[in-house]
Amino acid sequence: MKVLVLGGVAAGTKIAAKLMREDRGNEVIVLNKGKHISYAGCGLPYYVGHVIENREQLIVNTPEKYSKLTGVTVMTETEAVKVDPKAKTVAAVNVNTGEEKTYGYDKLVVAVGASPVKPPIDGCDLKNVFFVRTPEDAIRLRDAIDTGDIKQAAVVGAGYIGLEIAENLKLQGVRPFVLDMAPHALPGFDAEMAEYVEGKLRESGIQVIAGVTVTGIEGDGKVEKVTTDKQAYQADLVVLSAGIRPNTAFLQESGLEMFKGTILTNEQGETNLPDIYAAGDCAMVHHAMTKKPAWSPMGSTANIAGRLIAQNMMGAGLRYRGALGTAVCRLPGMNVGRTGLTEAQALAEGFQTVSVVTVVDDKAHYFPGAGSFVIKMIADKDSLKLLGVQVIGAGAVDKVVDIAVTGIMLGAALTDLADMDLAYAPPFSTAIHPFAHTLNILMNKIDGKFETFTPAEYAAGAAKEYRVVDACLTPSIAGAPYVDLTTVEGMVEGLDPEEKLLLVCNGGKRAYLLQNRMKFYGYKNTKVLEGGITFQEVNA
Repeated sequence: MKVLVLGGVAAGTKIAAKLMREDRGNEVIVLNKGKHISYAGCGLPYYVGHVIENREQLIVNTPEKYSKLTGVTVMTETEAVKVDPKAKTVAAVNVNTGEEKTYGYDKLVVAVGASPVKPPIDGCDLKNVFFVRTPEDAIRLRDAIDTGDIKQAAVVGAGYIGLEIAENLKLQGVRPFVLDMAPHALPGFDAEMAEYVEGKLRESGIQVIAGVTVTGIEGDGKVEKVTTDKQAYQADLVVLSAGIRPNTAFLQESGLEMFKGTILTNEQGETNLPDIYAAGDCAMVHHAMTKKPAWSPMGSTANIAGRLIAQNMMGAGLRYRGALGTAVCRLPGMNVGRTGLTEAQALAEGFQTVSVVTVVDDKAHYFPGAGSFVIKMIADKDSLKLLGVQVIGAGAVDKVVDIAVTGIMLGAALTDLADMDLAYAPPFSTAIHPFAHTLNILMNKIDGKFETFTPAEYAAGAAKEYRVVDACLTPSIAGAPYVDLTTVEGMVEGLDPEEKLLLVCNGGKRAYLLQNRMKFYGYKNTKVLEGGITFQEVNA
């Protein structure tokens, strides 16, 4: 079987290599516009910050090495310019010479990826304006920083890559700030969780300025400032990380069905045209929970879908179960991760959502380096199905996310995930795993044993008629009556049992214990503030 693969980064090289492993008799040719294949795109921000020191480390495989390992023929600097589905041919141009050549195929894979969006503003061509999409981009950016001339930099785009770039600029002594037109940083996080991250970034020296539209970049030959619809900001360098666009313009006349330039595929990776498949950043998959089309421009999705497509091209008949929007990111002093639906998305999908925000230990509290996780867990109140998780902390947030991914992909309810025998030792976790701890708290909330206001409810004013009670380990809220739960053996002096009381502690645990005790002694209107003063500022 002759297979032509357009694109040679993540999805393309995965498909081609798997095809040859499935049947060494296949003839597989990869056409790639760039001179590099199989490079570590997700590692580029860390090259900028000298975390990854050598540029060679960014190249997973050279074309020569890959060909020897797999048996695939690789043709770099060869750009596909036209697909003829009826003739089963692809016209491609040598980017150096302009020479055009036609390639035939039995089956075709489109894995041409995506390119950074260049905003329609003046100044994008000034010196010290950069994208970070290819190894060459990262090399040029690091070289500019290494001159020592860059003091302040603007990053346009507060997604994962933009924030990782900001972190690595800061590592090199540059003062970064991040601009984004969205209301908050971190797509895929609920607003209160994103706000918490933004606050932590500010503390670390990275200002996130959300809700602004960049209108221009100005300077005399090189960057001097960035203008927005609100105000201008001084900058010596700009990194444009405001999204990507599929490289599919050359396919507009091919007959392939697309949505906003992204090729639509079914569960087997097939397009609407016979013998043509698509994968990677140029292809649309579907959401594992909602079954709706979903764009998941992630290296993980590219590899998972790519492997499945190669098997299907050999007759396996497998179905891709879909993506969950799973993501994890390292930021200054913290890691963030998420999977599944946000609370806002779950509500929009018609679920009877219930959520909880917890502050839990990430390992045994007495072990050196112990810290905490802030976890938001979302479920359907009727079916108890786990819908999503968001987690922030200095520790291994990916462990919490991956447990949630496993549960969601298996359609698990909270009751299915309770009491699991998860790994425990003091350097790694707590005796009740942070995921299980949060799940138990959410179940207590669903069962009515834990009555709360979520951070979002509190921010919306739901607790305005409640009197704040300080339940912290030591008095911490100015103007609020302090109650040490260990001393409560009956009615609390000065607190009426009919009064609406908001119990607030550092993270939520002591306030819950106090609520439990006060209920026993006749207090009828207590609420606990989820996340406590660790997560939000509270005034009496």
